[in-house]
Amino acid sequence: MNNCLVFGEALVDEFPDQSVIGGAPFNVARSLALLGVENVIVTRIGEDAHGQAILQECERCGLNTASVQVDPIHSSGRVAVHLQADGHGHRFEILPEQAYDYIDVEQAVATITQAFPEYPPDLVYFGSMIQRQAVSRACLFALLESEVCDGSTKFLDLNLREGQFDLESVQTSLSYADIVKLNEDELRYVLAEALPQPYAHAVTLTVKSLELACRAVMAEYMMQVVIVTLGEAGYFYLNAQDEVYTSLGQAKAIPDAGWQLRDTVGAGDAFSACFIRGWLANRPMNEVLEQANAFATAICGVRGALAPDSTFYQAWR
Repeated sequence: MNNCLVFGEALVDEFPDQSVIGGAPFNVARSLALLGVENVIVTRIGEDAHGQAILQECERCGLNTASVQVDPIHSSGRVAVHLQADGHGHRFEILPEQAYDYIDVEQAVATITQAFPEYPPDLVYFGSMIQRQAVSRACLFALLESEVCDGSTKFLDLNLREGQFDLESVQTSLSYADIVKLNEDELRYVLAEALPQPYAHAVTLTVKSLELACRAVMAEYMMQVVIVTLGEAGYFYLNAQDEVYTSLGQAKAIPDAGWQLRDTVGAGDAFSACFIRGWLANRPMNEVLEQANAFATAICGVRGALAPDSTFYQAWR
């Protein structure tokens, strides 16, 4: 039974030595499926080789392709990924006017209604990059306001990419969100630009500083949960019931003795997928966050956002 809707881009990340299918929402949808969570991905691809590869990847992961729209005009999404020499960072060169910029709302409503015939999805996942062009942005907001998503928990994975967002779409997205996940830099951006008055305090990696900062965001946008991912330091979580969970001060999670860093592409997406899985299962939040953090670290040991062998995911199901 489907209980999660993922809306956004599916594309191909072109590394210096190989091409890997990606896109944050598609990474999350595939990871959820491989973790045993049935979900529907609404995206749009071109009539090209990359589009065929994306469809084949859907089938490999167990995702239904009925909600994947095919665009006869625009090409499937492409991103050039430039890695730092030490493997600890990456820069994206994102091409414009891609098929995922033109998701059709009528097709989307029809496929969502078919996938969720009786009840809306328990959770709707979306991000910022899918909003860079007017067509997909309007489609997303129409869905969030429609009956097909009425009562669904709205999960915003901010994922700001340079040149691919504007302040208005960020503010609108935050206003829809019940849960927002963002990193340190994105938190600072929201505090400086997306509040009525710029946040007056510096944000540091301390529990008190992060708690005050997250409270400011939560108070303005009336959301239920704010999650800040902190790279190697892990995560910080605050909810509307004033519960705080964090990995600050804890030992770094290392999956096993043979683990080695490959790259950090998709680590945040892995965290989101594992968190959503635990959230939907109503597991204790401290366990959900610890597992999400460990899973994200494990993904940093493979090239790209997903492990090529589905058996990798069995230990995390």
